[in-house]
Parts: sequence; structure tokens; C-alpha cells
Amino acid sequence: MADAQHEEVLARIAKGLLYTETEAAFLAPRRREDEIFAYNHTPPGEAERRRELLVEILASVGERTVLLPPFHAAFGSNVHIGDDFFGNVNLTFVDDVDIHIGDDVMIAPGVTLTTTGHPVHPARRADFGRFSEPIVIEDKVWIGSNAVVLPGVRIGYGSVIGAGSVVSRSIPPMSVALGTPCRVVRPITEEDLAERTA
Repeated sequence: MADAQHEEVLARIAKGLLYTETEAAFLAPRRREDEIFAYNHTPPGEAERRRELLVEILASVGERTVLLPPFHAAFGSNVHIGDDFFGNVNLTFVDDVDIHIGDDVMIAPGVTLTTTGHPVHPARRADFGRFSEPIVIEDKVWIGSNAVVLPGVRIGYGSVIGAGSVVSRSIPPMSVALGTPCRVVRPITEEDLAERTA
């Protein structure tokens, strides 16, 4: 009977429908709290140990990945990171469902990627009622300091998200987007290749 209940809850989660803390309790073994604690307390000179822990924590991790501690995650095991990733300090993954990060992505300090939100009506928030939708960050994206990316968002290839932005809807490729709520302000063009040159 429990397996059927678990499958029903997983189906609701996959559809972005409401579920509660009690209903999702069976997912707790997928949390990597101890490993995240160990990673955040591993000395900087122990790069190999950090890499081993990151492989244990994340669902998948590419080559030449830098994730500066401390970082935080609800699970850790739902995060997929590509090659040549750089994540600065205080990156938070609220990864109740998958977060997919492509290759050559840079994330500045204090960024939150949250796959989970809560209903507006307080009666629907009983037992920490919530919904979850995956986040996708495509290749070569740069996310500025203290940005927040909300459930269900896709950030397109090569785009830049300005510092302090709240990204509540998907951003197309090769765009500069910023603000609260985050909006596209201009495309990235060939003219940007001349920016800050000698």
C-alpha cells in the first residue's frame, strides 16, 4: 500500500501539484545533509576530498567544477551540474525536484535556485503544503549576485541575469535580463564582444 501512495505523491510532484511534508517524508533518505556539512568544512587545500564529496552529494557533476563553500541544498541529490561550472559562496539549491545546470555556467555570491513554492491561501499551506517545478539553466549563463530563480524557470543559452533579480518566468537565449520581476532589457549582440577591451 505504501508503494502505491508513494507513486501517487511522486506523480503529483511531477505535475507541479500540491503535496505536503508528511506525504513527501519517504524522500528524506535522498537528502545529503551530512555530506554537505562535510563539504562546507573541508579545508581549501583538500581539493580531491571536496571533489569526492561533490560527487556523493550531487545527482551528476561535470569536469573542472568549482563550488565555493559554503553552499546549501534541500537535497543535493536533485542537482545536475555540467562542465566548467563556477559557483560562488552562499549558493542555495532548494532542489525538491531537479535543477539542471549546463556547461560554462557562472553563478555569483548569494544566489538562490528554488524549485519549490507555497500556495497563497494559508489553509493550503497546512503541513508545509507546497508545489515543485524543475529549473533549467542552459550553457554559458551568468547569474549575478543575490538573484533568485523561482520554480519552473528556464534560463536560455548565454543569457545574463542582473544582480538582485527575481526570475519568475523563463528568459530566452542570448538576453540581458534584470529586475524584480526579472525582464529582458536587451539582446546580447556582437557589439558586446568589444566591451571592456584594452
